[in-house]
Amino acid sequence: MSRILVTFFLGLYALTLSAQEQAFEFVADSGEKVSAYRGELQVPEFRGDENSRLIPLRYVRFAATTDKPGAPIVYLAGGPGGSAVAAAKWRRFPLFMALREFGDVIALEQRGTGDSNILPECQPDQELPHQQGFTDEQFIQQYRQAFAGCLTFWREQGVDVRGYNTNESVADLDALRQHLGAQKLSLWGISYGTHLALAAVKLMPEKLDKIILASVEGLDQTIKLPAQTDAYFARLQQAIDGNEQLKAQFPDVQALMRRVHDKLEKSPQLLNLADEQQPAQPFMLQRRDMQRLASAMVADPAWVLQLLKLYQAADHGVYAPVSQVIRRYYKPAESLKFSPMSTLMDVASGIDEKRKAQVSEQAETALLKDYLNPSLFLDGVAPELDLGNDFRTNPKAEIPALVLSGTLDGRTYIDSQREAVRGLSNKVEVTVVNGGHNLFMISPKVTETIKAFMAGKTLSETRIDVPFPVAMP
Repeated sequence: MSRILVTFFLGLYALTLSAQEQAFEFVADSGEKVSAYRGELQVPEFRGDENSRLIPLRYVRFAATTDKPGAPIVYLAGGPGGSAVAAAKWRRFPLFMALREFGDVIALEQRGTGDSNILPECQPDQELPHQQGFTDEQFIQQYRQAFAGCLTFWREQGVDVRGYNTNESVADLDALRQHLGAQKLSLWGISYGTHLALAAVKLMPEKLDKIILASVEGLDQTIKLPAQTDAYFARLQQAIDGNEQLKAQFPDVQALMRRVHDKLEKSPQLLNLADEQQPAQPFMLQRRDMQRLASAMVADPAWVLQLLKLYQAADHGVYAPVSQVIRRYYKPAESLKFSPMSTLMDVASGIDEKRKAQVSEQAETALLKDYLNPSLFLDGVAPELDLGNDFRTNPKAEIPALVLSGTLDGRTYIDSQREAVRGLSNKVEVTVVNGGHNLFMISPKVTETIKAFMAGKTLSETRIDVPFPVAMP
């Protein structure tokens, strides 16, 4: 085909696509502005039901800045439940703009997320008795009962809960590809977004051009192994030991955390949570609360340092800093809440019996037990939603892939990431030393590496060093 015809058809494609979209001015959190397009397509909520209702998939498209664009680059947010549009507005805005050099960049709001979300949040009747404390068994029982109640609530609201799983989201990607008039897509994901990307590699490999994966979550890794969490804390200690000031402050992180856990196990602390908006409210701080708090704060090194300061204060019997953090998230008399997309996606990805036995055994002695895995407590409540062991088999493919992993990622661990991508034979693995879970904007070298990969260049360096943070940015 002549260059004139190629140019003609590309122009025709652009006119056809823009007719389905709305032009607008996209404003990043930084105040930067850029022309963009809003688009929407309708997809079945559950493709296994021919009478399924349609739900919206909405996106923002940033047009390519090259006259020879490659496959559209679709950003897949993590979570599950994260908003791609929010990520584009946030600190990742410069990377969204940089990738326009290679094709249209699409911030896709996955089903049930961001601007695509039409689902009701469920707040069941179960209220955890925070004022007097409760056992782990009571917590798990309440959690399971609350989820069962939410399943009933969502069904009564007309939600087909069978439709919220990763395989349906892969089918959404193919629907988006057709909507965009593209032969192939390139996928760019982080955390759960890589889980979705790996499923797409299995189900639609011939329709993918390139994939960029950061902080990989394998298809069988929704539930993390507690022993790998402990290994992460050992790596964290090594990094701390490299800084004399931090080493003096935190000579043994795991010992510090275990002391606080043991103290709270024997003597829970009654806190009074109060601020300008609400009077003092009692909250019984237990060992489990610190483990859950730690599970929420281990993703990135800077946050972990804040977490360790909370433990250090508690170790000295000072609980005011812990109270300040808990106050942000705890509201008296508020019952358990479940976000439908994020909860159902994790439940559907599930866990096999062998891995479940590993988790149970390791949790007995692990620093955080199994509180990094809230969806584990829902196992078996709705077994019909589980996608099964075939789904959890990681893919084998020759699609060009860039894999970015942080040595201090406390959510998806570097060893498990390597295992998840073992079957990708045409990959480049880049290690970000001292990097955590949120890698993309940690160093300009990450952007340079991604651009070089997208340009088809051979990467000469597969290691990026960043300094270990000594304080929150």
